[in-house]
Amino acid sequence: MTRNKITKGPVREIIEDFAKEIKSKRTRGATPSVDVIDFRNWVSTGLEQKVYYVPTDLLRFRKDNGRIASDVLSYEKNNGPLSETDAEDQKILRDFLEKKDPEKTEELMNSIEQGTQRNAAIITADGFLINGNRRKMAIEKLWEKTQKKDFQYMKVIILPDSDDKDYGGPPTIKEIEQIENRYQLQSEGKSEYYNFDRALSMRRKIEIGMTLEEQLRDDPRYINKSKKEFNAVLRKFKADFLEPLECIDDYLELLGRSGLYHTISTGVTDREGRWQAFLDFSKHVRKKLRNEAHLIKMGLEEDEIGDVEEIAFKIIRKREFPGMKVHKIMRDLPKWLENNEAKEELFKLLDIDLTLSNEESKDEKGQEYDERKKDQIWNSKNQNEIIHHVKEAHSKVERMKELETPLTLLEAALKKLQHKDMKTASVAPKDMTRAMKLAQDVKMAADALESEFYHHKKNIKKLNGKNRKK
Repeated sequence: MTRNKITKGPVREIIEDFAKEIKSKRTRGATPSVDVIDFRNWVSTGLEQKVYYVPTDLLRFRKDNGRIASDVLSYEKNNGPLSETDAEDQKILRDFLEKKDPEKTEELMNSIEQGTQRNAAIITADGFLINGNRRKMAIEKLWEKTQKKDFQYMKVIILPDSDDKDYGGPPTIKEIEQIENRYQLQSEGKSEYYNFDRALSMRRKIEIGMTLEEQLRDDPRYINKSKKEFNAVLRKFKADFLEPLECIDDYLELLGRSGLYHTISTGVTDREGRWQAFLDFSKHVRKKLRNEAHLIKMGLEEDEIGDVEEIAFKIIRKREFPGMKVHKIMRDLPKWLENNEAKEELFKLLDIDLTLSNEESKDEKGQEYDERKKDQIWNSKNQNEIIHHVKEAHSKVERMKELETPLTLLEAALKKLQHKDMKTASVAPKDMTRAMKLAQDVKMAADALESEFYHHKKNIKKLNGKNRKK
């Protein structure tokens, strides 16, 4: 009989030269002198760790910092892997952090300059920051601005090294993700993760073995939830983060730019960002495209699902429409598709090519434009046609609303009931009772309407009789 061995997750390799330098240059004297951090069982056992001052220039950014996930993934897709031990690549990581949320960075700098670094950062034994990347950047900027010695050091707690057997040795890759997750959720006084980067960070954690449930259990708000309540939270996080990310991946693949997440958004200040549009597409369009009842309501065949997604992606790529918001269009799109004339107008967008020609993709020197520039060129080339078809679809739906009468509504209801896909044998056995209840409700509603029409007709006859007598 084979037995499953208990295994420990892969440990993040400690660079011994870096670790020795940290150990030789760390100093005491920080306030507080000790602290307890949320690592392994240290909180439950109250295991205090010393707080050290370490020269800031010995500390290094981690590329797996969730706050800059989209920037790192895009950069590596275009340029190859970033090396955390390379000085130039460290500058690139710092630049990503600086551009992510400039206002929050300014607030943090002011707070540190007027007071001090309140909380110790958390680093690996060789100086890589798990919690405190933004603080390092802020302190470096303060040193550059003031040249004050105070800003040459950071307060840190150092995780165990390979020879720290009493503390369980160095952290595993999963434990590092757990630390980041726990401190990410304790957002007091810190820059909030941009939802897009947070989604990418969540997915990376899942890929290394930290389930979404584990990630959410670190949040104090969900610790005491019942199973039913917690499952509702899980569904919400999937809908708010992971499912929109799947849509983004499909969009990027369709454009031939898989992994280039910076073309979606670079942060909260990115005016060209499309995260919200994909969130609304995921919730209001894709969800309905994957539901048979909604497909019938929209009058769509299964082989038209890809067409509708391509249409939605073109609208999202265009992004700006006079008098309309893209996320509002995504919310209304299913209703537009229910209108045959509007649907016909939207399907004309399929004739627009998603790609640019070779000549359009390059500058006068023959250099390939970056993907954002290509988006601008594509928009400029196709905007009149896209805006025209979208506005026409919207207008046809609005006109239909004005024309809707009891007769047109009854005709539409009858048409749906007589739809070729209304095959009773295709209803699953478990849904048969519900189907019968719906059919009864339809019959009752129809009977009630027939009765109302009968009484209206009777009253009209009475009124006409009275008028003739006069």
